[in-house]
Amino acid sequence: MLMLNIPSPIQVLELPLLKEKGLNLYVKRDDLIHDLISGNKWRKMKYNIDKAKHKNYDGILTFGGAHSNHIIATAFLCKHNQLKSIGIIRGDAHVEKSNTLNKCEELDMELSFVSRGDYKEKDSAQYIEKLQLAYPNYLILPEGGANEAGVKGCEDIVAEIDVDFDFVTVDCGTGATLAGMVRELKPHQKAIGVQVLKGRDFISEEVLKFSPNTAEKFEVWTEYHFGGYAKYKDELLDFMRWFCKETGIKLDPIYTGKQFFAVFDQIDKGYFPRGTNIVLTHTGGLQGIEGFEKRYGVRIY
Repeated sequence: MLMLNIPSPIQVLELPLLKEKGLNLYVKRDDLIHDLISGNKWRKMKYNIDKAKHKNYDGILTFGGAHSNHIIATAFLCKHNQLKSIGIIRGDAHVEKSNTLNKCEELDMELSFVSRGDYKEKDSAQYIEKLQLAYPNYLILPEGGANEAGVKGCEDIVAEIDVDFDFVTVDCGTGATLAGMVRELKPHQKAIGVQVLKGRDFISEEVLKFSPNTAEKFEVWTEYHFGGYAKYKDELLDFMRWFCKETGIKLDPIYTGKQFFAVFDQIDKGYFPRGTNIVLTHTGGLQGIEGFEKRYGVRIY
């Protein structure tokens, strides 16, 4: 039986800055759900696994990079549920495999490496049709598990929060998590998504695709990408170390670190009115820290 810490706990933060600003800050500790399938990775896979089992698929095929939290969560959950798994991996098969991909192979995931050019076609109807012909009895999931079943699973993040909050925040790579969360908001509540990729606000389009008529329930901050996906600056790592020392909570530099940095930056700038209750969503992903440290030659904690 799979042991999951559901509902995940809520941690109250007590810091001088919060007292000074008159704010109440909480963390939804989805990182404590499970070591490998923590945070929104579990949320987005839950109903997809159910669908694969109930429709008698042979397995699940999905997409990701060499350090993908989604890829390893898929491998683990498929193995646990006696399903096969295939990962379409962005990059070169001849490069030394990451610890994430080595673990995926240990979990019997079949890895198929494609060029970055081919990977960009992963959402095209022609490419999906080609994969479906090659793997006719596999459930094909978009990158990050960003489909309706994945969005539905993320509704539970807000549903589990027993604090009467004003704002809830989350880091965004595809928008699926935010799309699920806005569905559960009460009229006085608002969600803030922190986009971790550089560029225009594409997250809002994705949210509205899955959850129409919710534009007034959320906003997206695009200025906290630190150079782009998986990029960083020293001030981000310095913040993460400070936050861990003060709260005991580790963050990752690709997703949660950027979200939490953004919230604290906006707190310092006076964005949130006094008396506001804010919940930050810890979306897990800590398994990717090792690969990040190896790539950049840095030590975070």
